[in-house]
Amino acid sequence: MVKFNFDGPPAGDAVDMSAECQRQLLPLLREIVQAAVAAGWSEEDVLLGFVELAWDLYEKRRGDS
Repeated sequence: MVKFNFDGPPAGDAVDMSAECQRQLLPLLREIVQAAVAAGWSEEDVLLGFVELAWDLYEKRRGDS
């Protein structure tokens, strides 16, 4: 299992939480995509897989509320 350090959320009303989260996740996702492409996967398929996975996680969270 890969571990990574995710900084806590920034404080303040003017902070774009989505942008900050994306900033922290982008290097990790790029690394995963590069490894998948090196193994022969289509970059488009891997990126679409991330989108579908993220949406599924979001929908499940909404159902738990």
